Amino acid sequence: MEKGYKGNIPGRTDVRILGGFWGEYTRRVRDLVIPYQWEALNDRIPGAEPSHCIANMEAAAEYNRTGVRSQPFQGMVFQDSDLAKWLEAAAYRLAAYPDPEFQKTVFDAADLVVAAMEPDGYLQTHFTLNHPEQKWTNVRDWHEMYCAGHMMEAAVALYESTGNRNLLDAMHRNARHIASVFGPEEGKRQGYPGHPEIELALVRMYGALGDPELLKLAAYFVNERGSKPSFFDKVAEERGEIKPARPAGHTAAFKDPLQYFQAHKPIREQEGVEGHSVRALYLLAGAIDVAAETGDDSLLEACERLFDNCVDRRMYVTGGVGSQHHGESFTFDYDLPNDTVYAETCASIALAFAAQRMLRRSPRGRVADALERALYNTAVAGMSLDGTKFFYVNPLAVWPEGSEKA
Repeated sequence: MEKGYKGNIPGRTDVRILGGFWGEYTRRVRDLVIPYQWEALNDRIPGAEPSHCIANMEAAAEYNRTGVRSQPFQGMVFQDSDLAKWLEAAAYRLAAYPDPEFQKTVFDAADLVVAAMEPDGYLQTHFTLNHPEQKWTNVRDWHEMYCAGHMMEAAVALYESTGNRNLLDAMHRNARHIASVFGPEEGKRQGYPGHPEIELALVRMYGALGDPELLKLAAYFVNERGSKPSFFDKVAEERGEIKPARPAGHTAAFKDPLQYFQAHKPIREQEGVEGHSVRALYLLAGAIDVAAETGDDSLLEACERLFDNCVDRRMYVTGGVGSQHHGESFTFDYDLPNDTVYAETCASIALAFAAQRMLRRSPRGRVADALERALYNTAVAGMSLDGTKFFYVNPLAVWPEGSEKA
């Protein structure tokens, strides 16, 4: 098939939404949400659970300068991604509403990320500060490439919106570091991330920089996933991890725990979307990107099949996806209960990402309908009108008494 996407998309600075539903929504994000989240990242919201995000970055930057780890990493292992998503949103705000004072804040935050990156390009403050000996030892669970992917997206957005390429150049170095660790070549780890995201990010960065190695790495991650013997099982055995007699934890709902990670089969052999819904749809979005940019017909055919299965058989009328809280996951065709639905906000956002890419490749009304259904319902429901409260899941039926006791 012909390589690339069809048509041209206006640049970040070429479009501004002035009114209507999305005009009010973007105004709220600009004036309320982005400033509020910046305070949250800096642990300045009274009564809120600390983020530690900026503090972790500052501690990692200090270590790179002095060789001293003055404070440990705090928060979730994927905490760095919160700053990445804030930087991306802030970049889009600057594209539509230039503001020199706010731009300085954004550039300073981006420079802090660059300072937190290790000299070889490695970036993940959890391991820089707490467990440097464990880098890349458990990419199934520890989100190193997930965080990297989000920061790559932020870097591209900042470059496209402002022309500032400091973070973009740094994340290009990070991508080269990852490519030195993972790949088909002898001596590298022949594997892929547990949480897809970096695939679509690498293609975005390829679009900005034109480096074919970025597209090559994205294609490798998409195509290697699900191959046998299982990379995840092999590395778990190397770590001395004892395989339970039956799946447990997030994978308890699956006969094959690898389904949770979309690693039970190569993507071309998968018949439907399986496992953790956000992971499945991030993988789908990245695979569509790879198929489009490489002209891979068989991969695009698989993506069409998975997208159709999601929209036709596993999506709620609200655009929500993921019908159970066990593994935050898909179950089976037409299993769409109201009371146990998970419908994670992030999953509908990921569905919109996949639909947008399908539209760019082949414009069709049913794909646009799926995008709008996800966007106008479950995606926007994830944020309160005052921009200070956020909802992870979107149940369609609840017991009020149970909610009060939760």
